[in-house]
Amino acid sequence: MLGAKEIIQEARGLPVEERAMVIDSLLRSFHASEAAIEEKWLVVAKRRLTELRTGAVKPVAGEKVFARIRDALAR
Repeated sequence: MLGAKEIIQEARGLPVEERAMVIDSLLRSFHASEAAIEEKWLVVAKRRLTELRTGAVKPVAGEKVFARIRDALAR
């Protein structure tokens, strides 16, 4: 059986969508949640991924997003 370090190393080699699935599965193991709510979030996540991949929306760097939030809160 693989240890945590080996599992993490293997997971890092997966495509981003598969890493997200692994993370989601692990997080779900901590918290039971409603299937209907999770289904709605899945629909939103898939739509957003499609929008990014097709160029319908442009990504914004996390640093820029947090800078905007800090600026807005400072006012």
